[in-house]
Amino acid sequence: MKKTPPRSPAARPPGRKTRVNATAKQPARAAKAPRKPAPSTRGDSARAAVSPEARIRRLKAQLAAALAQIDELRASADTDYLLGIANRRGFERELDRALAYIQRYGAGGALIMLDVDRLKPVNDQFGHAAGDAVLKAVVEALLGHVRASDLIGRLGGDEFALLLWNLSEADARKKAAALEETVDRLPIQFGEHTVSAGVSAGVTMLTSGMNAAEALASADRAMYARKAERRAADGRAVRR
Repeated sequence: MKKTPPRSPAARPPGRKTRVNATAKQPARAAKAPRKPAPSTRGDSARAAVSPEARIRRLKAQLAAALAQIDELRASADTDYLLGIANRRGFERELDRALAYIQRYGAGGALIMLDVDRLKPVNDQFGHAAGDAVLKAVVEALLGHVRASDLIGRLGGDEFALLLWNLSEADARKKAAALEETVDRLPIQFGEHTVSAGVSAGVTMLTSGMNAAEALASADRAMYARKAERRAADGRAVRR
């Protein structure tokens, strides 16, 4: 019998795959990166639950509270802590506004400067607490003689100023005289003691073109001239 020689690999019919040894090494697979946890949506869902209208209302409430606090701080900065009226800063600011209004619209007004008399003897005899009681009583009396549109301020120490609107010079001088008479007759109680004081009032009319410094200086000169008259009537020397 004739033997058939073995076929070479090239002689194998096309289309048939060559068997690969099962033990052949396979290419290594790339290591998988660990999965990142999905971001939490709890915060987003909480924010989404608040409607835009609710956020607007909340922000408006916060803004209103902040503005109210600003107004409170501004008012405290312009108010005398002892007497509850405008301090020098607050009064001068309002005087500047008044003069600007007079300049623009031709309105009229008066500035009355007042200095409390006989305060030093009260402080020397009874202490500064008694002096504070005198100042409070004087301010209460002044407030009873001004209109809601008028302004009273403490310029410092025992000096006060009144800003009065829409009155003639004659009426302003009558008002100053009435204030002097009221405080002169005012009995002031401090503990078991009754003390008295007084005020000297100087008047200047506010005119177009006048600034705050000029108005205050003019009223100050008028006040010291009036104080000289009152002390001369009492036979006392004038001390600035």
